[in-house]
Amino acid sequence: MKMPKVEIANSTDLSKLELHEQICALRYENIERRMDSGSKRFVRMEQQIWGLYILIIGSQIIGAFI
Repeated sequence: MKMPKVEIANSTDLSKLELHEQICALRYENIERRMDSGSKRFVRMEQQIWGLYILIIGSQIIGAFI
């Protein structure tokens, strides 16, 4: 997708645009950090689910022999 060319009218518009870019950069940094921490949580939750599978299957097998 081609970006349209935009002409900046004056220096205040340019400074507003630069400020906006800085704010967006911080937002995206925070989003990236939150996604990384969420990914770690999902890995831990997945391990807990696998542990529950083993517990359920193991209890069924042991229950069949008792």
